[in-house]
Amino acid sequence: MTSQAHVLVLCGGPDAEREVSLRGGAAVADALNASSDFTAEKVVIDRISARDLRARPADVVWPLLHGPWGEGGPMQDILEADGRPYVGCGPSAARLAMDKLATKLAAARAELFVPGGGVFNPDDDEPPIRLPLVLKPNFEGSTIGLHICRTREEWVLARDATRASGRAALIEPFIKGRELTAGLIDSGEGLTALPLIEITPKDGFYDYEAKYNRNDTRYVVEPDLDPWLVHEIQRASLTLARELGVRHLARADFILPDEPVRGNTIEPVLLEINTMPGFTDHSLVPMASKHIGLEMPDLCAQLARCAMRDSHAVHH
Repeated sequence: MTSQAHVLVLCGGPDAEREVSLRGGAAVADALNASSDFTAEKVVIDRISARDLRARPADVVWPLLHGPWGEGGPMQDILEADGRPYVGCGPSAARLAMDKLATKLAAARAELFVPGGGVFNPDDDEPPIRLPLVLKPNFEGSTIGLHICRTREEWVLARDATRASGRAALIEPFIKGRELTAGLIDSGEGLTALPLIEITPKDGFYDYEAKYNRNDTRYVVEPDLDPWLVHEIQRASLTLARELGVRHLARADFILPDEPVRGNTIEPVLLEINTMPGFTDHSLVPMASKHIGLEMPDLCAQLARCAMRDSHAVHH
């Protein structure tokens, strides 16, 4: 690159994870400004129109937004209309990955192991599966609106709160086990899997606070696991990303059950995939990248270059 390309880092957004987006956007802009190939400008938005986006100079746009609007398709529609290179998924992959049920169906087509359960019926008082169970919104991230129901009383509270929210939701069996995540980044030749990270929250539940605000959550990069399991989780992550059409980066989350869920073998259970994972000081893709020697400036520059490469391939 003969001159520095300019990256417009969009952060904030109208979704529930706005604060995380603001922190991540600042970190990405700082990292790009510390790289040799790029300059960056952080712009805080709520929603942005195609017209307003066109008015802002940039060679690349990085929508560091989390949640249904910013990460789940509407923002990507605007980016497609804008026509400039942008980091992350196109509209279709963004929508499918934000839709937990669509993700499970895609995973099942690819013969990956996903939890059972069903769609929450707000007109039904009783759960379709036995306790303990998980009740969670179908179109949210960061465990927002998620309830673990171990008792009948917890079910009633979760059911009523989910009804009141008016949001589509899923019911899944609660699976006790080790929480593992696999980051994916484009190495320049397509997505590759980063080292796994095991997450151990102090109080046993990796909720929003444990993810972003508390400092007592324990992260272990390359945890002690059977090599077969490591390979299987990384393979499943890449397989699902390909099935959905994900590009540039993602993070897939799994539970490794304490006891077999089916048959006699303990096998990883896929929970979900995130197409714009966080970039705060607690975030897992930067953490795993650093473990292999890819510091934030290089990681962010690499992803911006991938956006430029893909835009060039489409438009030329």
